[in-house]
Amino acid sequence: MRSFLTAEGSGHRLALTDLPAATDSMGPAASLWVDAGKPFQTMLGFGGAFTEAAAHTWLALSRPQQDAVLRACFDPETGHGYTLCRVHMNSCDFSLGNYAHASTPGDTALQDFRIDRDEQALLPFLLAAQRVAGSTIQLLVSPWSPPAWMKTNQQMNHGGSLLPEYRDAWARCYVRFIQAYAERGVPVWGVSVQNEPAATQRWDSCIYSAEEERDFVRDHLGPQLEAAGLGHVKIVIWDHNRDLLVERAGTVYADPQAARYVWGAGFHWYGEDHFDHVQLVHDAWPDKQLLFTEGCQEGGPHAGSWALGERYARSMINDINCWTVGWIDWNLLLDQHGGPNHVGNYCSAPILVDTEQDRFECQSSFHYIGHFARFVKPGARRILCAASREALEATAFVNPDGGVVVIALNRTAHPLPFALNVAGGRHQAALPARSIATLLLP
Repeated sequence: MRSFLTAEGSGHRLALTDLPAATDSMGPAASLWVDAGKPFQTMLGFGGAFTEAAAHTWLALSRPQQDAVLRACFDPETGHGYTLCRVHMNSCDFSLGNYAHASTPGDTALQDFRIDRDEQALLPFLLAAQRVAGSTIQLLVSPWSPPAWMKTNQQMNHGGSLLPEYRDAWARCYVRFIQAYAERGVPVWGVSVQNEPAATQRWDSCIYSAEEERDFVRDHLGPQLEAAGLGHVKIVIWDHNRDLLVERAGTVYADPQAARYVWGAGFHWYGEDHFDHVQLVHDAWPDKQLLFTEGCQEGGPHAGSWALGERYARSMINDINCWTVGWIDWNLLLDQHGGPNHVGNYCSAPILVDTEQDRFECQSSFHYIGHFARFVKPGARRILCAASREALEATAFVNPDGGVVVIALNRTAHPLPFALNVAGGRHQAALPARSIATLLLP
């Protein structure tokens, strides 16, 4: 068994090392039971979001530092090997300002549709990432707002709703965006209907009731994608917090005509945890998929925070154990202030860049994500995994090559002894205080 460890108060960061031995002074060992003969969902992958802010931050670095960031995130041999990512259509809060690809009022024929704004920073960042990854990235496209002229409040910020007379034109914007990205060598895997459709924000936002989202998918977005030969592009509903995930899924999936277009539901982590809601959606609609589409620590960059990484790992373990098939972080990187952000909504990112000193620092969240992304390959199956103590948080997988991956988290301030029972073998060790370990078995 090989073990990779990240632990607070040590130099271990995704380090290949033997775990400490369990001792009597640590108390009785927890039992960690893994059965590879009981498989569950197939994993898509892990990754983060390409935002205009992340792209400009990346471009502010020297070429050697740019290359180092790309290798850390996308190199499948020496880095995290991200394969599942997200990008915004039109502007978001982590843009340098409001913009829309169809900016001419009344242009329902989309004659002036263009993505020249994306060609300045976003597309160069995406294309460079694909080169390092060695393959295309499964890319989820999410809008924060339609163009201002299509909305009830005539602005991209502060909520508002899509005007009924522009629903078809807005659906065709998705088609045009997908086609434009494909022409530039960036294929689109899926689209969400709307980022956070229940939130009126001071930045780019748009409100959809569950019925409005259902009807938009059924009558406009789904048919427009099919008519353009893009029926293979996945449609993801909700793309908001877990609290109303069940309610939104229930309304959309109850309509067979809408549900036939929908691949699954996306969700975020802001607000209360509600991991049970993720499980409920799977149990009620097992033919639909679940995807974590955004999470970050709000309120500044939080440089050096260890709790930040633990929040990531706890969410990843619980979401995946409730049938989530992929996990997408928010901004891939940000500057030392947690931006840029055109409304001052500064947040954390796994990589923070000092743009004045031309250097970057990987935060605890980066290392914790790596314990999943580096070792759980696309096509892996989650397998049965149960711990006898709540303090031992764990999940397990079988990779396509047959190797078993066990990820164990200890968020307590004390070492946690455990006995891993898997494939007829028993392995005893201890997780150091505030640590995470990935265990690989052939």
